[in-house]
Amino acid sequence: MRALLILIVVLGIGLVVGDRVAVVVAQNEIGRKVAAEYNLPQRPDVEIAGFPFLTQAVDGTYRDIDIRIGDWSGQNISVHDLDVALTDVSAPLTDLINNRTSDLVAATATATAVVPYDVVLGFAPEGVESISDSPEGLRATGTFPVAGISVPATVFVTVAPTEAGIEVTPVSVQAAAGGPTISLSLLRRSLTFVVPLQALPLGARLTAIEPGADGLHATAVAHNVRFDELP
Repeated sequence: MRALLILIVVLGIGLVVGDRVAVVVAQNEIGRKVAAEYNLPQRPDVEIAGFPFLTQAVDGTYRDIDIRIGDWSGQNISVHDLDVALTDVSAPLTDLINNRTSDLVAATATATAVVPYDVVLGFAPEGVESISDSPEGLRATGTFPVAGISVPATVFVTVAPTEAGIEVTPVSVQAAAGGPTISLSLLRRSLTFVVPLQALPLGARLTAIEPGADGLHATAVAHNVRFDELP
């Protein structure tokens, strides 16, 4: 009986070790593919959720795969903390091992990233000196033209995803104490601008933008992502 128990334990350890080896192989291959497609300086960290892995591999479907890319540049824009969550992925293990991506499909890819405010500022019209979040809302400070005179002011803005990128729109303005009144309608014509980030990796299109202390937090989603057709 003791020998049988030892054998069972040894077999169990072997299965666990084999399972972990297989998941590392799959994770590395997915990371290699993403790094090659987007010319990343290093392979991203990939985590395939769920245990045991081999039962998912045999079935060829994985519920959750997380790809942590970190810093990424595209469309002349640099973002931080880029993370892509894949759900309901069809990826036979033999295809991963043999570098075949024709059958790798994710039902949904949800990408999140932070667009730093200095990047946003680079697309702002002349006169905007800083963009930051505050308890009152997202604000742009600088000097703005009024009747041919540059007047210092704080302009509160909203952000929204559009087909062209992240649209920044003035919603209220606070002129400096003692300064002239600034027309909001005029500001909207001169100060509305777009940060041309239209999509994140894996073809994910922007769906939501939220201001944060470190920048604009962007969320993007894609459906039926095929790894052999990555944009």
